[in-house]
Amino acid sequence: MIQVTLPGRDITLTLHNLLLDLNGTITVDGTLVDGVKERIEFLKGKLAIYILTADTLGAGKSAAEELGLEMFKVSGEHGSLDKRDFLHTLGAEKTAAIGNGYNDAQMLQDAALSIVIIGTEGCNIEALQKSDIAVSSINDALDLIIKPLRLVATLRA
Repeated sequence: MIQVTLPGRDITLTLHNLLLDLNGTITVDGTLVDGVKERIEFLKGKLAIYILTADTLGAGKSAAEELGLEMFKVSGEHGSLDKRDFLHTLGAEKTAAIGNGYNDAQMLQDAALSIVIIGTEGCNIEALQKSDIAVSSINDALDLIIKPLRLVATLRA
């Protein structure tokens, strides 16, 4: 669990779960981004972490195995609903989500903490608008969770 209080907003985030999109988020062109594995290893001691993906490039299984995480394949046509439903099954109020695509937008909107990646593979505008924070890399996003005072600096009143 990771807990962080946001001054001036009367909000305390108590995170138990982290949902990660695959393509354009933790991988680029199907290859895991350098530095992600080490950050995930650290966070696995604090959060239950899941990969949610339509697996467009077929790299999901190998990425999940390399990271020691469970991967849940979502529909290529209704993935946004699948991701949102998975979030609510875990409890949106105790889950952080990181993504970059249109099929992440509903998950990002409903998560207790949502971070969108504006990276090499781009970022969908709706996903951006429904997120709490935008960063330029997955490592920056994971570091916000690893070092919660960074969240305070960005999200305080």
